[in-house]
Amino acid sequence: MSPEFSEKTKKKIEEIVARYPQKEAAILPVLHITQQEFGSISAEEEKLVARILGIKPISVREIVTFYTMLSRESLGKYHIQVCSNLSCSLLGAGNFVDYLVEKLGIEPGETTPDKKFTLSTVECLGACERAPCMLINFNYYGEMDPKKVDEILDGLK
Repeated sequence: MSPEFSEKTKKKIEEIVARYPQKEAAILPVLHITQQEFGSISAEEEKLVARILGIKPISVREIVTFYTMLSRESLGKYHIQVCSNLSCSLLGAGNFVDYLVEKLGIEPGETTPDKKFTLSTVECLGACERAPCMLINFNYYGEMDPKKVDEILDGLK
């Protein structure tokens, strides 16, 4: 059975697509909505997006596999992405990742058994001035240390 968007999501996608002179230009916002709706973007969801935008599924796959904020596998409720690029690495991102691995009991690329957290390392979050930094879902956190990590994670429900 092919996935289908909820009526509310269909309407939201139609509004977004209408803002663009060419439907395929709406691919990133539509993929974000797809991931929110289904939890990930599988091959079936890629076909659904391709059909809506009038493009080939391979074009959708190329976008999904290029951007780290899009995932082909289900993520935990909170997707923790830690920058591993130069600025963050020089300011302790490796130690920061090690701390998260120990605290959460998972390695980068894994999800906790309760499906609450997924840990990823990414090349750049575009917040070098706040290194080391992390992104949890769509919220940026910078100048991270173990105390800040504990406060942030403890505040998530």
